Amino acid sequence: MKLAFRKMFSLILNYFESSEGEFKYRKSHRTILVVVGGLFLVLSSISALAAVSESQFGTFIPIVVLFTVGFVCIVVGGLGNERAVATIWGSK
Repeated sequence: MKLAFRKMFSLILNYFESSEGEFKYRKSHRTILVVVGGLFLVLSSISALAAVSESQFGTFIPIVVLFTVGFVCIVVGGLGNERAVATIWGSK
């Protein structure tokens, strides 16, 4: 199942896994990345619900940005290899 998801999200994963050189990876980086991604998804969901209930559709761009950041964090944290996690953290 993980292989199918890796193929589905290969565009995102290839971008972060293609860097070269040394990197520093810690297991806690992956955990924090997944937690922060989840928080961004929750924040975007709450913002979307508030925008719909108040009929404020001008907040569409921040909602999309928050959702995209959260989604990328979840994908890289859940499916990416150690290099991808270190790349998103900027660890060199």
